[in-house]
Amino acid sequence: MKYAIVIADGMADYPQPELGNKTPLEAARTPHADEVARSGLLGVAQTVPKGFTPGSDVTTMCLLGYEPKRYYPGRAPLEAANLGIELGPEDWVFRCNLVTVRDSVLEDFSAGHVSTEESASLLDYLNDRLFADCVHLPDGATTRFFVGKSYRNIMLYKGSVKMEVRCMPPHDVVGQPVSKNLPSGKGSQVLIELMEKSYPLLREHGINLKRLGEKKRPANMIWLWGQGQRPNMPTFSEKYGVTSGAAISAVDLIKGIARLLDWEVIEVPGATGYIDTDYAAKGRYAVEALKDHDMVLVHVEAPDEAAHMGNVQEKIKAIENIDAFIVGPLLEDMKSQGEYRLLYLCDHYTVTQRRTHSSEPVPFAMCGTGLVPPSGLAITEANAEKTGLHLKKGHELMEHFLVQT
Repeated sequence: MKYAIVIADGMADYPQPELGNKTPLEAARTPHADEVARSGLLGVAQTVPKGFTPGSDVTTMCLLGYEPKRYYPGRAPLEAANLGIELGPEDWVFRCNLVTVRDSVLEDFSAGHVSTEESASLLDYLNDRLFADCVHLPDGATTRFFVGKSYRNIMLYKGSVKMEVRCMPPHDVVGQPVSKNLPSGKGSQVLIELMEKSYPLLREHGINLKRLGEKKRPANMIWLWGQGQRPNMPTFSEKYGVTSGAAISAVDLIKGIARLLDWEVIEVPGATGYIDTDYAAKGRYAVEALKDHDMVLVHVEAPDEAAHMGNVQEKIKAIENIDAFIVGPLLEDMKSQGEYRLLYLCDHYTVTQRRTHSSEPVPFAMCGTGLVPPSGLAITEANAEKTGLHLKKGHELMEHFLVQT
C-alpha cells in the first residue's frame, strides 16, 4: 500500500462577503480534491485539543496521529530538530521571528518576508553584539540565535532558569502595541530584555536602512515565542508500522516533525514557504518520492500566508494550485500503481477577515483502497460537516486513514 498526505495549510475559512458568502475553498476550482472527496470519505477532525492554541505545530502533530497532550514539546523544539540543534535536558528553545515594529506597534510578523540571507546577517550581528553589550543574562546562562528560513528563526537558551512563560504568537497580535504582548511569567524578564534591546541594534543596521530605502519593511526587532524543551516521541514506523516515509515542505516546523518521525526530508528547488512557491515542483517530487517510500507528506504554506495577508484572491489561487499541481498528479499516479490511499486536508482554519488561526474542526477527504462508502460530495467546509463523520479526537484520524476498511 502506498500512502500520500497533502496538507493545505490554513485552507479552511469562513464565508467571505466578497465571494457571495462562499468560503475560499467553495469558490476555488478543485476538481481533483473534489474527486478525492466524492469517491472516498469526507468529514471533519478536531485538530486543536482543548487547552491548545490553533497553530501548525499542534495541529500537524495531531493529524499525523500524535496526541498533543502526550507528545507536544512546544513549537520551537520541532523546528530546532530540522536545524540539527542538539538539546540538553535543561535547554530551552524559542521561535525567533524577525518582525517590523513601527511607533511601538507590531506592524508585520514576517518583516516583509525578509530573505534568509538578510536574516543570517542580522542574527550574526545580534549574536556578536546583543549579549556582549546589551543584555545581562543570569549567571552561567548562554543564548544563541540560529538561522532558519526567512523570518522564521530559533533562539537556544542554556541556563538554570525554568522558562515558565506565556509568549504571544506574533501573527496573532499584528496591529497591537508591543508593550501589551510581551512575555510574562517566570523567566520572562530575560526574554523581554532580549526583545527590547534588539530593537535599537537592528533599527540602525545597514540591511534595514537599505530595506527602508527600497520601501521594504525593516526587520527591526526579534519576537520570542513557541518555547519548549527536548521532544520525546516514537518514530512513525514504531507507532504505525509504515516503514518508509518522506516529507516535502519549505517550513522548518514540518521538516523538524518529519525528522523526529524518522522520515526523509526532501528539499525541492523553488519551495519557498510563501505564495510564490513552486507547486509543480512539489508535485513532481512527491510522485518520485513514492517510488522509494511507502508514504509521502506534502505540506504547502501558501493558503495560510495568503489569509494572514488578508488576501482572499491569493488564497483561492493557492488552493487551486495545490489541486492542479499536487493533488492531481499524485492521484493520477497512485491510481495507476495499485493499492493506495490519499488524504487531503488542512491543519487548521486561517480566517482571512481576522488574519489569524481558528480552532474549528477541519475538513478532510480521503480516497483509495477500501475506503467506502463514497461520500458523493465535493470538498467544502459545509459538506464535510454534513456527512456526520466527525472525529472529536483529531489524533485518531491517522489510524482511520491507515487501517479503516
